[in-house]
Amino acid sequence: MPRNRSDAAPESSAGKRAAGRDGAGLTDAEVAAYLRQHPDFLERNGDLIEILTPPSPNAEPAVRGRGAVVDLQNYMLGRLRKELDGLRGKIDDMVANSRANLNHQIRIHQAVLALVAAGSFEHLIETVTTDLAIILDLDVVTLCVEPAEGSLPPRRISGLQQLAPGTIEALLGGKRAALLRPEIAGDPEIFGAAAGLVRSDALIRLDIAEAAPPTLIAFGSRQPDHFHPGQGTELLNFLARVLEITIRAWLDLPA
Repeated sequence: MPRNRSDAAPESSAGKRAAGRDGAGLTDAEVAAYLRQHPDFLERNGDLIEILTPPSPNAEPAVRGRGAVVDLQNYMLGRLRKELDGLRGKIDDMVANSRANLNHQIRIHQAVLALVAAGSFEHLIETVTTDLAIILDLDVVTLCVEPAEGSLPPRRISGLQQLAPGTIEALLGGKRAALLRPEIAGDPEIFGAAAGLVRSDALIRLDIAEAAPPTLIAFGSRQPDHFHPGQGTELLNFLARVLEITIRAWLDLPA
């Protein structure tokens, strides 16, 4: 009398392997058929390459007439080389950015020392409007002031620009401390005779004192995108804060 299905001895794990079945109940033939229908499977699931065990070069290829073993190994090696090249590129970018940031930081420190070393208020203004452009490797740096209505205009100093009342508010608004513009035509009101050189600028508000007129420092470059909105302004703001303190000290103004 034939035994019931439940009476049959359970198939061992060795038997399953011999039948070509894996733990999910798929046979080798079913997996192979799926891969033939989806030849880009490894391309879409590249992470599997890291856990697959490549066959030995001496193993007989499963598909005759094609070097399946060699091709798979070459694919895996090619993928690793591509990842390595990508990592090298990222490292090169990081090194280049670090060097550029360090160079910028050194220039800002030199600019701060130049401001602190000024021997008079006039010397300070001259340092801002002449020396800073050289130190920071820019084309022009100006100091822009809005004189109070009815007051006498400031004495003409090269690089010191007089703005119409409300100009800074229109540019920066009420709360913004800095404005970076990547591609502009230089404004003669801000950059004077050097405006024709400027294609990118950074405008930083100066909060000198409550009694002082609205003021900003403007940095201009002939290279488009030298300044851009995504750029960090920490160092430029630091330079502006030092300039505020130095001006207050020379003019004996309260903070």
